[in-house]
Amino acid sequence: MSDRLLDFPLSRRGDVVPEEGSWLRGQQPVARVRTLSGDMAWLVTSCPLARKVLEDERFALGGTAAPGPYAHTVAPRAGGDAGAGLRGAVMKALNPRTGKGMHGWLRITADRLIDDLMAWGPPVDLRAGFADPFSAALHCKILGVPFEDWPRLMASLDVAFMTSAQPFEGSQLNWYKDVGYMVERLNAPASERSGLLGELAALREDPRSSHLTDEMLATVAASLFGAGAVSTSAFLARAMLALLRRPQLTAYLKDRPDRMARAVDELLRGNLSVGDGPTRLALADVHLGDVLVRKGELVLVLVEGATFDAEVFEHPEILHLNRAYNPHLAFGGGRHLCPASALGRAHARTALTALLERMPRLGLAVPEERLVWRTGLIKRLPERLPVLW
Repeated sequence: MSDRLLDFPLSRRGDVVPEEGSWLRGQQPVARVRTLSGDMAWLVTSCPLARKVLEDERFALGGTAAPGPYAHTVAPRAGGDAGAGLRGAVMKALNPRTGKGMHGWLRITADRLIDDLMAWGPPVDLRAGFADPFSAALHCKILGVPFEDWPRLMASLDVAFMTSAQPFEGSQLNWYKDVGYMVERLNAPASERSGLLGELAALREDPRSSHLTDEMLATVAASLFGAGAVSTSAFLARAMLALLRRPQLTAYLKDRPDRMARAVDELLRGNLSVGDGPTRLALADVHLGDVLVRKGELVLVLVEGATFDAEVFEHPEILHLNRAYNPHLAFGGGRHLCPASALGRAHARTALTALLERMPRLGLAVPEERLVWRTGLIKRLPERLPVLW
């Protein structure tokens, strides 16, 4: 394997840890790989080195001109100083403690979706019937978007988060369609505005935010919905599959619901939904282990390589739902740590608790080997997750 240049991503399946990750971590923890776009990159697979890449400010998110693992299908981050007002509004919206009654609302919403599933009768697709709408509902509430619009917004994500070696016309059309929708919501009558979009609309009255255009504000909203909804939905589908494959773990959580917080962190650690690792660009020459990464070179973090590192996690191949020491990297690290980490955990705890309480005999409705894994998306997820109870 050492003589062969690996293509990245290593695998699109979310139920099997790529065997190359273990070999690389032991033999070449910083290895050259070829990305989908044909660029060369360094792939980091050990936990300490991965954490260094995520936390060291000499590694930054790349801009539009930087090499990347695939062509842009969503708009890149807006450059420049967005301003404290905009950052503050976003951080407030993503804090579950500032959302009045957020935890209670999450449980009510989960129960309503489960009511619908139970009314339909088994088998049902747990991804389409629960993971997608529950994730969309959260982000519609955060943004102040009517929940009935969730199907059109979620449908856009199949294109927005597609991986492609070359840009294609549909991705640009798809992006500006969603931005246009958010501009419309920004300019809705004040009585119809709420959530983050209401806060963003109000920013336009602040002279300190006069540089923020409607398109810039709509870009923030569209990006937040897209990244948040696709991540939470993919994790929920993958977490439920992990439990369905191991009935002893679902029994453990039914008997010990107080352990759900630790269980969610362990499911995050073992989560394989991150198909294409976090991307960073070296801003200077930096030594990573025995390798000198040159300024301008692309660095990718193999999350499942880092979080299955036996030097950091005892018996990483085992999902231990009461794991006490769990410094996983599911939410990234450093100044680019996901600002929605607390909200994401609350969302997952509520979803899993509700499903296990309401559907205690939940199980796969098809043989596991018949599941089809999505290709060409930055997340690893099953196309459908048929279940019965």
